[in-house]
Amino acid sequence: MSKRNSAAAKSAARERLRAERERQAKRAKVKRQLVVAGSVVGVLAIAGGIGYAVVQNNKPSYWEGLKDAKVTAPANTSGTKGTTVIIGKASAKKTLKEYEDPRCPVCAQFEQTVGSTLVKDVDDGKYKIQYIGGTFIDNHDNGVGSKNALSALGAALNVSPTAFLEYKSALYSTKYHPEETTDKFKDDSYLIKVANTVSALKGNTAFQTAVKKGTYDAWAMAMSKTFDKNKDGVTGTPSFVMNGKMLTADSSGNPPMTVADFTRVVDAALKG
Repeated sequence: MSKRNSAAAKSAARERLRAERERQAKRAKVKRQLVVAGSVVGVLAIAGGIGYAVVQNNKPSYWEGLKDAKVTAPANTSGTKGTTVIIGKASAKKTLKEYEDPRCPVCAQFEQTVGSTLVKDVDDGKYKIQYIGGTFIDNHDNGVGSKNALSALGAALNVSPTAFLEYKSALYSTKYHPEETTDKFKDDSYLIKVANTVSALKGNTAFQTAVKKGTYDAWAMAMSKTFDKNKDGVTGTPSFVMNGKMLTADSSGNPPMTVADFTRVVDAALKG
């Protein structure tokens, strides 16, 4: 091999090596650019995700968003936003205020024991009742069942006062009232299932549509607000007020939970 050929071969080898190094350098540069771009995208995605989460966490719930919504009041109501619900004969001179929360287990106990006596008194014209529904148990147990059931009660009231009372009794019944910590009333299907035990509501398409569409959801929130801002000093359920005074069974302030106690305190208030 000549010196010329040897020198040329070495020169060609050096050129190939230089070219290969340039290609590797370019690939490394491109890779670094892609890594940087990916990192930026990742940071932006994380930031966007955090921003979305913050917005979602600060976004009011469906029910909270109804606090200032336009209210569709059920029939058989009066007063501001239809939150005055008075049932009974016009000839009855006095009105018993009845404060309840649909999920309240003590309210269920009262309705199962004394509810039929109360309804008979109203039918007999002994007094009228004014129903005030609360939803504070939802706040304690992180649910929506009290609000949803109150809305369904509004749909029943729109049918008739009798349907309302019978549906309320069914919701509080031993068979259908859930444990306080079990939020069954959040499900429209369950509320409709209970309603089908009430003659005026069984298969009632208008009632079922109102429950499914939430026609009286805003009304339920308005009623709940009436409960929260009541001037009778009521903070728990069930509570009963007549002549501006809380009716209690004993000096401890317990509500009347037997027919005898209920009749005794109501009769005394009717005379007062």
